[in-house]
Amino acid sequence: MLTPRARARGRGRVAVAALAALAALPVAAAAIDATPDANAPAAAPDAPPATRIAADTDTLHGRVIPDPYRWLEDWTSPESSAWIDAQEAYAEAFLGACPARDDVRRRLGELLDIPSIGGLALQGDRLFFTRRNPENEQPVLCVRVGDAEPRALIDPSALGSGVPVSLDWWHPSENGLLLAYGTSEGGSEMSVLRVMDVDSGTDLRDEIPYARAAGVAWEPDGNAFYYSRFPAPGDVPPGDEFYYRRIYRHVLGDEAALDKLVFGDGLDKRHWPSAALSTDGRFLFAYVWRGGARNDIYVKDLARDDGFRPLVEGLDARFTGIAVGSTFYMMTSLEAPNFRILRVDLENPARLNWQELVPESDLTLQSFLYGGGHLCLLYLKDAHTLVRVHDAATGAHLRDVPLPEVAAVYDWAGDWRSPEVFFGLSSYLTPPTVLRYDATTGALREDMAVEAPLDPSPYVERQVWYESKDGTRIPMFLAHRRDIVLDGNNPTMLVGYGGFGSSVSPGFARNRFLWFERGGVYAEACLRGGGEYGDAWHRAGMLADKQNTFDDFIAAAEWLVAEGITSPERLAVWGGSNGGLLVGAFLTQRPDLAAAVICDVPLLDMTRFHRFYIGDIWSAEYGSPDDPEQFEWLYAYSPYHRVRDGVAYPAVYLTTAESDTRVHPSHALKMTARLQAASASGRPVLLRFQREAGHGLASPMRRVLAEYVDYYSFLFRTLGMTH
Repeated sequence: MLTPRARARGRGRVAVAALAALAALPVAAAAIDATPDANAPAAAPDAPPATRIAADTDTLHGRVIPDPYRWLEDWTSPESSAWIDAQEAYAEAFLGACPARDDVRRRLGELLDIPSIGGLALQGDRLFFTRRNPENEQPVLCVRVGDAEPRALIDPSALGSGVPVSLDWWHPSENGLLLAYGTSEGGSEMSVLRVMDVDSGTDLRDEIPYARAAGVAWEPDGNAFYYSRFPAPGDVPPGDEFYYRRIYRHVLGDEAALDKLVFGDGLDKRHWPSAALSTDGRFLFAYVWRGGARNDIYVKDLARDDGFRPLVEGLDARFTGIAVGSTFYMMTSLEAPNFRILRVDLENPARLNWQELVPESDLTLQSFLYGGGHLCLLYLKDAHTLVRVHDAATGAHLRDVPLPEVAAVYDWAGDWRSPEVFFGLSSYLTPPTVLRYDATTGALREDMAVEAPLDPSPYVERQVWYESKDGTRIPMFLAHRRDIVLDGNNPTMLVGYGGFGSSVSPGFARNRFLWFERGGVYAEACLRGGGEYGDAWHRAGMLADKQNTFDDFIAAAEWLVAEGITSPERLAVWGGSNGGLLVGAFLTQRPDLAAAVICDVPLLDMTRFHRFYIGDIWSAEYGSPDDPEQFEWLYAYSPYHRVRDGVAYPAVYLTTAESDTRVHPSHALKMTARLQAASASGRPVLLRFQREAGHGLASPMRRVLAEYVDYYSFLFRTLGMTH
């Protein structure tokens, strides 16, 4: 699944039902002036490297499709490697010439030193979380028992021998005494599963390869667990190593080769099963994600050992839940696009016996927790977070959690045995804070907070609304300095994602302070394809309706210009992963609307995306090029194929990474070559190819700093923000 470029984490066995600060600091003496340079946009220092044009083509459904840079799909070949090196040198020459680069590096270094807190998981009285302090290259996994001082468990920067190691996910056992966790090298996400004794901090002998996003479900006694893993190379045809995910059972102390296959034999290779257990360990669930907005659930009564039976199968909706004993609390979009909670008796689980516990409302239900007889429901109201507490027996609404109106919950955790819930809270203006809430009494207090030398008072964050091409009202968040004059001359960064039902809400990012302090406006649009308004909002931006997502983003840019906030010469757009597809579509459909585009780890060739890595899984979201009708949708907007010779394209900065196992590097490589050959604007088209890096997860801070120095050097040069 494509996800936003973020540091995603496992959450422990307690199910979270989700189908995953601005400051007034003195401006440095070498301040960056927000007045356009007379010579902007800056031209590249030299012509881009020469790129061989080949005669490769595809013939799909009677249409001949030229692909002159097909040879770059083999990015490890000597010719491609030499081309990548030349592109890196070309990009370095342009970025290195940014007059503000040293000041950018200094200020970003200060900002990125602001600590972080996340990755919350609660088991009993043990709270697991990550924290990164200035001395840490990556977030360190910690554990806190009760109110004792936290203790560090895993520092990814201390692991490995040279190649950066990422801590991909972690799942504590029922009593919190054991921890299953996954690490991978170079950002590849191809995790090796290990088990730690939490009290001693030592690893057991257990080691399981190919355990990407393993979804560990511990048995109550802690002696075994269920998990998902992928096949070893050689066990499946070449190229299929990213498919055929299956569920196994592992007994502590056994070799991985002895693990028993539990679920998945005969399953479509593209479908991803994950395991979960009821709180008493009796019922084993297999959640099968089929892509798009659908999944199945199968359940096995381990007390009877009578095999898996479908709880949900073949329905065009999403389902997830928490089983407390034989009661299954199920969150679903079935007949409820904004989602609702049903209660299912696992002793008598036929659909006609399902009971509605919390009906659908005009709010969008994102996820929920069960704790101590309470259901805590996390809603979005116009992309703002709202948490409501309900009685688990009757479904009655008891109270709302008094959270700040603008801030959003970015993480949370609970234990089914306890009414206590921990919330990670932040906003565009507010650094992360962890709050501790008692669902029985309603008591709320601060538990942990990030100390940051930031004063939000000179800044403002607000929500606006605009109309898309078809008249749909779209919300967008803005953040900027209070004292800027909205005269159409403000450098503005427009960001979006709009896919896979992933929702946008206010969130803290340290690097943005550099932008705000220099007078930049930050705009983040809640596009169709996301989950801000439930399943219907998601479906309105997928498959045949994917163009709606692009229209929403284009309309956001038009609104920013029409409202006098910025102008096309001062506007930059930024997106990564599925958001890279978004900005790729934007720059090929409306090249006149922006001066700069940052296109991170993007998906751009929509006729061949399904041929690489896990791409075929996304056909349920985008459509399949192998289907004649769906091919027409895809080809109509495929950014690589919409590039036209002689068009004045914006400055473009593309990135990819050699260890990315989600989006193949060829998308960025081929698009770079095509734009360099086609653009008539004189603006640069740059490529950064990250070594020993993946899809953007858990990069060491020194790499993060270097990446953001490049991003902002690019923006400051191309938008004319010079000394």
